[in-house]
Amino acid sequence: MANRILIVDDAAFMRMMIRDILTKNGFEVVGEAQDGAQAIEKFKELRPDLITMDITMPEMDGIAALKEIKKIDPSAKVIMCSAMGQQAMVIDAIQAGAKDFIVKPFQTDRVVEAINKTLGI
Repeated sequence: MANRILIVDDAAFMRMMIRDILTKNGFEVVGEAQDGAQAIEKFKELRPDLITMDITMPEMDGIAALKEIKKIDPSAKVIMCSAMGQQAMVIDAIQAGAKDFIVKPFQTDRVVEAINKTLGI
């Protein structure tokens, strides 16, 4: 069975890019969300194996959403997505329980490597 992934990013273009990388590499994208609040709702509803989460989003940022998701399921696997120059936020995210991070613009090899490592494939 394919690993089920939820994509969270406020930019539709970024969601499309990462969806493309994931589906071409055999992962199943079970849902998408455009802010942290939606991410929490989708997580509760879909129970994905892994979440890719943008750090900076309107409404609720990725770190706040990560903390809420970890309250719901401490074993949730989340990989943060950040733009260059957001190192401090990436450190906050890792301390909040993120398993890994990938940098935009996405590089296919790095995305697949991070996901495989986090899922233990």
